[in-house]
Amino acid sequence: MKMTPMRATESEVVAALARLPQWRREGEVLSATFRFARFRDAVQFTTEVAEVAEELDHHPEWRVAYRVVDVSMTTHDVGGLSALDFQLAERVAALAAALGAAPPS
Repeated sequence: MKMTPMRATESEVVAALARLPQWRREGEVLSATFRFARFRDAVQFTTEVAEVAEELDHHPEWRVAYRVVDVSMTTHDVGGLSALDFQLAERVAALAAALGAAPPS
């Protein structure tokens, strides 16, 4: 049985964002942009993120435009951000780094 996460408090959001410099808060959505050297790397990134999302049963939204991938997430069940968003964001950031994503400009 899937447990519904708790909505993050404002102090939890602030603390998590301090650990995730490439991520930004846009209302109740966590977003980041990753730039890759090649289109193939961007697609590989989305494939690897999909594996993590399935593992966590928490699925981001994304847009791929050539070598740039915009990723966003929120926890719809709680109407905002939860620890699950930050856990996924950490894993996504690690995958991006492993594939050589450039820092956001």
